Amino acid sequence: MASMGLSIDEQKAVERFQKDVVTPSQDKLVILDFWAEWCGPCKAIAPMLEKIAAEYADKGVVLAKLNVDEEGFIASQFQVKSIPTIYAIFQGQPVADLTSARSETQMKQALDQLLEQLPIGANAGGQGAPDGAPDLDQLIAMGEQVLADGDAERAASVFQQIAGMAPENAAVQSGLIRALVAADRVEEARVVHDALSEDLKSDPLVQQAGSALELAGTQVDESELAALRAAAAERPADMEAQMAFAEAAFAAGQRDDAADTLLRSIETDPEWNEGAARAKLLQMFEAVGLEDPWVSATRRRLSLLLFG
Repeated sequence: MASMGLSIDEQKAVERFQKDVVTPSQDKLVILDFWAEWCGPCKAIAPMLEKIAAEYADKGVVLAKLNVDEEGFIASQFQVKSIPTIYAIFQGQPVADLTSARSETQMKQALDQLLEQLPIGANAGGQGAPDGAPDLDQLIAMGEQVLADGDAERAASVFQQIAGMAPENAAVQSGLIRALVAADRVEEARVVHDALSEDLKSDPLVQQAGSALELAGTQVDESELAALRAAAAERPADMEAQMAFAEAAFAAGQRDDAADTLLRSIETDPEWNEGAARAKLLQMFEAVGLEDPWVSATRRRLSLLLFG
């Protein structure tokens, strides 16, 4: 976390964070707990975290608590939007989001998995990543899981930090762009995408993110979406109206409405505009990801429509 251009208070905050979190994390796994005095759930989970940290101390685990009211600058760097937020930090980087591990059993399972993969304590000479660095695939998987859980802002924060470590990794850049789009930060996503090399832009993972970015460009406000919905309902034979509503509905996160509209259009006039409705639906599949359950279910509907 660079300190150039920071105020004196921000520089002091960075120094405290370096001392309390980054330095210990060089050879230990730090449980970083973002909390506040007024946060009831934070106080409820605190005894469990302290108990586990004590039990896992001989395995190289330590607990660091960060009060978001007192350390707002650091919390903003992690883009903490709600508390408690709990990260596992190793060598200055987040290696897992532990926020969803609210029981002792869940937290221990998550820590056990991390300790098996990271060069900490007994594993220091074993299966850790080269030069003791966090495993990149593990970090990417963490970001994807956070995104799948619906916390787009936190996922964007995770991918931004990973991008600092591996700026030429297609999976990282794809995750960052898709997370920014999901967080309604479309212009930021476009800046990230446009700055990529042509080789990265041609990667299938980045192309998937590019589809998500292109489709997000059709986002409208609620009143305009309602108007497009009404126009599509009133003029079912108007393919332009159906397409306009489907694009806006998808951009608004209403995937089922978008798919239903496009499937009806394909059934009504499959050859309209050189098969534009089918092409748009396939683009939506690419944007979401072909392994997504919604995509699998909708592809089956499309196959039944086309091939009976």
